[in-house]
Amino acid sequence: MTSPRIDHVSWGTLEVEEVDDTTTYKDAKLWPGGSRQWDWSETGTSHVPGIQTADVEELVDKGADVVVLSKGMNRRLQIQSDTLEWLDDRGVETEVLETSEAVERYNELADEGEDVGALIHSTC
Repeated sequence: MTSPRIDHVSWGTLEVEEVDDTTTYKDAKLWPGGSRQWDWSETGTSHVPGIQTADVEELVDKGADVVVLSKGMNRRLQIQSDTLEWLDDRGVETEVLETSEAVERYNELADEGEDVGALIHSTC
């Protein structure tokens, strides 16, 4: 399965190419074969201390060998060191970038056929 492409990102909006349509999210989880809304309340995520292991587990469980994490448009979203260690312990290559850079890199990896997943935060 291929990872869905992100067609557009702007403040508060992320458009993801699906099989027969385009889906719009504010924040998104993407993985090989699918995507969904990234609902921070599911894991209690907040800007500080940031992305938790519980946020990325689903991506790895669904086949991501590479994970792109976005820090937000203004780089305000942090990533917990435990999260990066958890990914590293599983041999998952991880890239942490500002949102527009994260989208660009994610699409590059998806176009190359990599099993890439991402957490994209479209605001701060």
